[in-house]
Amino acid sequence: MRTPIRLSFGAIALATLAACGSGNTPAASSGSAPAQPGKITVAASDTECKVGAAEVAAGTTTFTITNGGTKVTEFYVYAPGDRVMAEVENIVPGLTRELIAELPAGAYETVCKPGMVGKGIRNAFKVTGEHKALTEDAKLADAVASYKRYIKSQSDTLLVKTQEFVDAVKAGKIDKAKELYPVSRTYWERIEPVAEIFGDLDPAIDAREADLADGEEWTGFHRIEKDLWIKKDISKDGPVADKLIADVKTIVSKSNAAQLTPLNLANGAKELLDEVATGKITGEEDIWSHTDLWDFDANLEGSKAAVQSLRPVLEDRAPDLVKTLDEKFAAAEAALDAHQKGDGWKLHNELSKAELKTLSDAINALAEPISKIAPAITK
Repeated sequence: MRTPIRLSFGAIALATLAACGSGNTPAASSGSAPAQPGKITVAASDTECKVGAAEVAAGTTTFTITNGGTKVTEFYVYAPGDRVMAEVENIVPGLTRELIAELPAGAYETVCKPGMVGKGIRNAFKVTGEHKALTEDAKLADAVASYKRYIKSQSDTLLVKTQEFVDAVKAGKIDKAKELYPVSRTYWERIEPVAEIFGDLDPAIDAREADLADGEEWTGFHRIEKDLWIKKDISKDGPVADKLIADVKTIVSKSNAAQLTPLNLANGAKELLDEVATGKITGEEDIWSHTDLWDFDANLEGSKAAVQSLRPVLEDRAPDLVKTLDEKFAAAEAALDAHQKGDGWKLHNELSKAELKTLSDAINALAEPISKIAPAITK
């Protein structure tokens, strides 16, 4: 979950993805039949989250979310325990975004988070009946299995690299910890769409200071980042480091056991690019270390891995889209490769505004075709 400090390049990237909502599903009244899967409008503001239906038939549903407020907002569909079934972040004021979710029968909550902090504005949401799961399609099932193998490989290395980082912090080795900080985060950023499914674990690991609600405890990577680069004192960070590795172990276990859907892949690929557009391009993610390009690269790789897992399906259903995706991924990778430095990347504060604009344009050009993947695999 992200609270943009400034929206210069990120707003440009997201604004071009705005789509006017065409759904006009009426709010479901008590005792009425559930709405059929289709489009449900969500009118979000700084104080309200008006969802066009309270009950829907099981299957694939598209939420069309319009932010009529003054704050950047997010929209989630939560299962019990705040398990994320579907989400869309960084909906800037005036923007309309679509979110396609596959929802089996059950009790859920729809949630708008104005300001992208706190527990949000919540509504009960019920899904009833039976549906044919997307994974009953053999190629879509294979895509999910392929992506899960990728998540397993990245999460295994995340454990190793985070432990090395934690050991350096606890030993008081500031230079070593600084060296390991962006490396360990690389593996985190690649699996973040899956990690974000599990309620409060993602913010415990990855919340920035600007993300915190009043009185909320700050833990995780960015808490240690500030102590490394600003305070230059990690002598009291042992408990924070211990909690970080404990939380990473938990998220890795949960991620490897998660039951994913093809839409987790499609939406996750898009989420990773949104992260780039609203955090890495602007320098807000690693605001003290300026190691944002390590995260940028990891987000791009993670997005590509999700898309590649879906490639056999897309080649059948949307071959022109596959060609466009290949071209735009290559262009984004080339734009980023221009800023390699040794075994890593230039710092964010070493890049000019023109260079950042070039990167933003490349991500924007890629995000548009990626937004078409979810509709392509559900048609």
